Amino acid sequence: MTEFLFQYGLFLAKTLTFIIAVLAVVGLTGALVARRREAREGHIEVKHLNDHLEQMQHEIEDAVLDEETVKHLIKEEKKQDKREAKARKQALKRGETPAQERRRVYVLDFDGDMHASQVDWLREEISAVLMLATDEDEVVLRLESPGGLVHSYGLAASQLERFRSRKIPLTICVDRVAASGGYMMACIGNKILAAPFALIGSIGVVAQLPNFHRLLKKHDVDYEIYTAGEYKRTLTMFGENTEKGREKFIEELEDTHVLFKEFVSEYRPQLDLEQVATGEVWFGSRALQERLVDGIRTSDDYLFDACQDADVYQVRYELKKGLQERLSQLSVSIADGVVSRVFSKLQQSRFWSR
Repeated sequence: MTEFLFQYGLFLAKTLTFIIAVLAVVGLTGALVARRREAREGHIEVKHLNDHLEQMQHEIEDAVLDEETVKHLIKEEKKQDKREAKARKQALKRGETPAQERRRVYVLDFDGDMHASQVDWLREEISAVLMLATDEDEVVLRLESPGGLVHSYGLAASQLERFRSRKIPLTICVDRVAASGGYMMACIGNKILAAPFALIGSIGVVAQLPNFHRLLKKHDVDYEIYTAGEYKRTLTMFGENTEKGREKFIEELEDTHVLFKEFVSEYRPQLDLEQVATGEVWFGSRALQERLVDGIRTSDDYLFDACQDADVYQVRYELKKGLQERLSQLSVSIADGVVSRVFSKLQQSRFWSR
């Protein structure tokens, strides 16, 4: 038993040394990569959702139906595929371009944070879709955002406007929340669909900041700020705020709210802004009553039906993983392997102790 404990202690020491060495290499590499700021180019990935649903259907059929029925279904599918392939081949022989038999639906996703950071990916996805989409197709955006900075969400909404300006139908699906800046984006859609309990609305503007002037004054700390221009700085976190500065700040806040309401009114003129532009939010069913949305439906159900008469493609922009990320994943994988070996040794020790 003593010999085993000695061997196990030696193994554990080697393992810890190896892990520390790997982490040191990863940390050094990360620092080098951060200095060089290597370019991280991305690429577009496209997933055919019809194939995904068809695969699930086959799995259910294999589990539920008897073998003869499954064979018959497979045989019929192959016959249908051959007929379609033959028709396309004959059209090409006649010098014809096979007509698009079904419309296309392009699915995009936007999960917004305070800075609408995903707009960098959204703009790439939109550019890719615009290369092929026509006014016979449709774009579905699955949107989720509680809102954030005005200028950031203004840019995101402007990106969606690229579809509207080219007469490509745009449907916005909200399963959880599209409020404030999120609703600003949703307004661009020709149609807005929401789940029954999705949060919709918040057509309002908010700004808040702490002020530490009295705390600094209590501890005899002076804070000075110099500006050129009367309203270069209205409110500050550390200086003494003036009533004039507060009034100007509120004026700017009200003006932003006016711009927000004008934007919403342009795309959804059916709204009673006096009723809904109060900063309140409504659940999906109530939002429908206020005409903030056009229907109550989940994105899953909408896309499921779309697959019946259209080719549905999910388009996603994926960033190329940098060297630091790849090394980090490698180190995690190695660490997992080491931990597994340690547990294996522990299990063996329990076995031997019996």
